[in-house]
Amino acid sequence: MTGPERVQKAIDDAGLKSRVIHMPGSTRTAQEAADAVGCLVAQIAKSLIFRAKASDRPVLAIVAGDNRLDTKKLEGLLGEAVGKADADFVRDQTGYVIGGVPPLGHTASFPVFFDEDLFRFDTIWAAAGHPHCVFETSPAALLKAAGAVRADLRA
Repeated sequence: MTGPERVQKAIDDAGLKSRVIHMPGSTRTAQEAADAVGCLVAQIAKSLIFRAKASDRPVLAIVAGDNRLDTKKLEGLLGEAVGKADADFVRDQTGYVIGGVPPLGHTASFPVFFDEDLFRFDTIWAAAGHPHCVFETSPAALLKAAGAVRADLRA
């Protein structure tokens, strides 16, 4: 099963009314995704994977496309320091490549935090398992489907 197919299955299993869309160009960055779907960059839900330093587990922060993540806030929520996750760690822990990491449908379970600023919008877009794939949903639906904790993550 391809990455986008795994994401579609996760979307369906979560009861979301959404379809994975394959775009002709890259959606790897928040700006590219916004340009591709014709929305504000703020409506892109970036999936940022970090590596917890003490437990060596992945941590996912789903962040509004126009926001920078405050890692100190993330660390406070998690209860341990975080560091950058390299491409191999991201692929091994999520099953997806950087630029296509979705907010759900991962190969492992790990803590997920959701930027409350995404609730500024009725509709948001997220990566769907490939650097050219996205899906549309609402913040409330994605928060629930991702099993995330809503938080102030903005730097």
